[in-house]
Amino acid sequence: MEFGICVASRPGDLDYVVEAESLGFTHCWMADSQMIWSDVYAMLALAAERTTTMQLGTGVAVAGTRPSSVTAAALATINELAPGRVFCGIGSGNTAMRIMGHKPMPIAEFDRYLTELRSLLDGDETTVHFRGADTPVRHLMPDHGFVRFEPRIPVHVSAFGPRSLELAARHGDGLISSAPADPDIIAALRGRIDRPRDEFAFSNLTTIVVTEDGEPHDSERVRRQAGAFAIAAVHYAYDQYAQFGRRPPAHMADFWPDYVALVEETAPELRHQRVHQGHNCWVLPEEEPFLTAELIDRSCLVGTPVELATRIADLEAAGLDQIVVLPPLAEKDAVIRDVATKVIPLL
Repeated sequence: MEFGICVASRPGDLDYVVEAESLGFTHCWMADSQMIWSDVYAMLALAAERTTTMQLGTGVAVAGTRPSSVTAAALATINELAPGRVFCGIGSGNTAMRIMGHKPMPIAEFDRYLTELRSLLDGDETTVHFRGADTPVRHLMPDHGFVRFEPRIPVHVSAFGPRSLELAARHGDGLISSAPADPDIIAALRGRIDRPRDEFAFSNLTTIVVTEDGEPHDSERVRRQAGAFAIAAVHYAYDQYAQFGRRPPAHMADFWPDYVALVEETAPELRHQRVHQGHNCWVLPEEEPFLTAELIDRSCLVGTPVELATRIADLEAAGLDQIVVLPPLAEKDAVIRDVATKVIPLL
């Protein structure tokens, strides 16, 4: 099992990336959400200068906010700074698009975008759809130090449902998801990818809290370290409810009416600015009551070192290749040190 970190892009946290590399984390997935965090490519450029071994990439880049040619040029620029250490995580924009009041990119558009992006990242000419026209596009000066297409930049497609999983299998070198840490669910997702495991990586976003013997899974410390990631699952459930009318997962049912009432105190035209406040960084005080032990357990990996090592081994056997850890800002250093010193040595 490999371990990566996902970083809510912020220039002041570069020392954290360096620390994660020194602790043995293999990948840095730099988050891309333009209206809540810093620019992802500026951050990757800085991280490229501060690291030597860690793989660096977008976690995940948002197809709907940049033409495929812009995404390809940005990643190929980072590959010039850190040759062979660059990967592309790419998604349709579940957060970044919604916080601007727009829906994620439709599947058919995402399919076309991935086709374009793969060709452009290979340095090839391809037909790009832009502003209503289809035109042949290629980088005109790839051999003069502006960009680097070799070593090849792998693409990890963010996917959750059957249609997006099909795109990941067809276009990607890997899948990046955020599924519950349940071996049956992991095995089912892996089973939908008709690709050899040694050719197609499966990474899963979560966070990890290492507990003491007997420590409750909703202790004050666990809530501090797991809360931001757990409550982000509620934000996502609300998006699905608002757009598609989908019912929340059963473990959210008890508090769901109160949560909806809280969000809908905000006027509809501004609600897209309310839902993702604090997203994966902290928990708003008014959302603390929704942070139940069951929500934490369904969203995060929580347990003693031995319990976590057993669970992680089961996830690996089910088909998972990398756990991507996303702790809250205030607790991030403590979380990755605990994982590196107390859990990884048991695997």
